[in-house]
Amino acid sequence: MIRLQLEQLNTVQDAQAMLQTAIGVEFGTLPPYLYALYSIREGTNVQAKQRIRSVALQEMIHMCLACNMLNALGGIPTLSPQSYPGPLPGDIGPNGKPLQLHLYPFSPQAMEQAMAIEQPENPPDFPVAAFAEAIPKKAVTIGEFYRTLDQFLSTLPTGDWIAGRNQVIADQFFAGQVFAINQYADAHKAIEEIVSEGEGSSQGTKADPLDFQDAVAHYYRFGEIFHDRVLTKADNPLGYAWGPARLGVDWTGVYPAIPDPGLHDFSKEPPEAQAAQKACNQAFSSLVAGLQGAVTGKDGAMGEAVQAMFSLRMAALHAFTVPLADPSRVAGPAFLNTSSQGGHEA
Repeated sequence: MIRLQLEQLNTVQDAQAMLQTAIGVEFGTLPPYLYALYSIREGTNVQAKQRIRSVALQEMIHMCLACNMLNALGGIPTLSPQSYPGPLPGDIGPNGKPLQLHLYPFSPQAMEQAMAIEQPENPPDFPVAAFAEAIPKKAVTIGEFYRTLDQFLSTLPTGDWIAGRNQVIADQFFAGQVFAINQYADAHKAIEEIVSEGEGSSQGTKADPLDFQDAVAHYYRFGEIFHDRVLTKADNPLGYAWGPARLGVDWTGVYPAIPDPGLHDFSKEPPEAQAAQKACNQAFSSLVAGLQGAVTGKDGAMGEAVQAMFSLRMAALHAFTVPLADPSRVAGPAFLNTSSQGGHEA
């Protein structure tokens, strides 16, 4: 499970640092989710794909909202792609052991990891046993992290908020879902949406799988896939129940992809596989550059990012069909930002 270090908040600069950690967390979840999504063979696992895609899109929205909050407080958002395997920024994990995130193809292992990332404060009746350890003091869930930030932001004077500064807004990206942060009320709304969509609503000590829009929250969407069961609203003390319907999960409907391609030496692979990786890395690097420009006020950068997202998807889908030297294996995108670091491309 993800557990973030909770530091004392005393100044606007402290809040800026906390928001930068949040940006890293939101951005860092995207590659594991996308690797699993793109590894699914066409025509299979339709409902599972819909659920993973919806979570990935919301994580992108959450990242933009966190950037808007940081900009509104005078900070400068920085998108720094991480390596896989590796921990999310700020994760100290249970007992000081951060969760090492991997790039797994679609599998029970990938969905279990996703549930560990999104696990709420009070998990329901399908906890991830492998990560159920004692939680040290000041190590908090992503939801608790945001709620603590929200409490501090509510104490800031109006003059600490800068209206209209480098805001990613609805007409630029995901119309109706990304909005400007100009004051505390906007930040509070954004945090409520981020926490609710990720962990579900909180009602006392009861975990509610439905978010503020009555949609199934991220943790539970991955749980539906992992257990191949559908959660539905119900007139019972919990407010929900496992319905009789199943998603029709087919764990064999996936390309035979290696995990963690960032650790793989592609110099020993066929030229076609090397070219596929290079295309993926170039598209991901363009996505990072476009998003970085967008969240720091560069005109036209969000359009560049959207185009790069499409290019990354197409490059990834192609890479999953290109055999390695072992013709029974393929490799998806390593999500390497080659504009700032080296990689095993050739």
